[in-house]
Amino acid sequence: MRFLHTSDWHLGRSFHRVSLLDAQAAFLDHLVAAAREHAVDAVLVAGDVYDRAVPPLAAVELFDRALHWLADAGVPTVMISGNHDSARRLGVGAGLIGRAGIHLRTDPAACGTPVLLSDAHGEVACYGLPYLEPSLVRDDFKVAAARHEAVLGAAMDRVRADLAARPAGTRSVVLAHAFVTGGTPSDSERDIAVGGVASVPAAVFDGVDYVALGHLHGAQRLTDRVRYSGSPLAYSFSEARQRKSTWLVDLGPEGAVEAERLDCPVPRRLARIRGTLEDLLADPALTPHEDAWVEATLTDAARPKEPMARLAARFPHTLSLVFEPERAEETGAASYARRLRGRTDQQIAEDFVAHVRPGSGADEAERAVLRDAFEDVRVDGAVREVAL
Repeated sequence: MRFLHTSDWHLGRSFHRVSLLDAQAAFLDHLVAAAREHAVDAVLVAGDVYDRAVPPLAAVELFDRALHWLADAGVPTVMISGNHDSARRLGVGAGLIGRAGIHLRTDPAACGTPVLLSDAHGEVACYGLPYLEPSLVRDDFKVAAARHEAVLGAAMDRVRADLAARPAGTRSVVLAHAFVTGGTPSDSERDIAVGGVASVPAAVFDGVDYVALGHLHGAQRLTDRVRYSGSPLAYSFSEARQRKSTWLVDLGPEGAVEAERLDCPVPRRLARIRGTLEDLLADPALTPHEDAWVEATLTDAARPKEPMARLAARFPHTLSLVFEPERAEETGAASYARRLRGRTDQQIAEDFVAHVRPGSGADEAERAVLRDAFEDVRVDGAVREVAL
């Protein structure tokens, strides 16, 4: 049986205030085309369909279009809710939508009830485990601790119990949305540690043939049977080096797994550049980045004038500007106390001015203001001491 494994669409999300709705629509069109081209038996969507619990109307409309495209293509789809989704909202109409071959799995209580697919070699049981917030489901799963490993382990116990009652040779697939130990995160994933220790071991999924994971935005293989598809688009500059793709998975008659990556369309490349403003504006090696979305880190000792406007003249798609001045002054190795030792209050204050206004220390008039301020403090302190 052949699957197309994807996740983390985050419909409605923008990239540094740039709308990605057209790029998300292009991906979904690509997904349906790939499903047809490769004659897949099912599409697996492992959570975070939307970017937030109450998505904007345009994102809902795009999701509706995607459901119609998949149903029209005749490709069964199994989809779970992620930590960004509202499980109840996403699951509205699931029974009716299921009749069109789109199987939404958003109810934790249904973890042990699979979507049954079949091919020439028999049935494949697809279990959808929506994102399980430990504090909300611990009682339902009867676990002692509100921890991700505990509730996910209890859900998998239900999966294994159901699978054991099925005919011998029934193959199995699990969709889950979780942070599995060994995975590499990026900056754009929402932290799920609030519900206990965030990560769970891959061994929690033992006993099934393939695990289609969502949550981490980089495509990665934890084992041959446990994989993240990653997000189809980059949602932070930390993903600049990631290859965005889906997994095309072949599940053999005995449960053997073969998988290859299918590249997703890229709306615009990401580039992270670093240096002084003048160097960035003049360096010919940066020419390939002139049409990319750019994050520029400026290392000038003093903040240059109108840096964003000047960068945009060469890199018109600059979206993020970071200042990390490189100075020759003593840094981290020396303790704060050592740096202050032997210095007067006046000198410390002047050093602070030079630090927050790199390249331009206090002038004579400002030094005079500081001297007067410290003198007033000393006089006031002396008066208070006498009064006491």
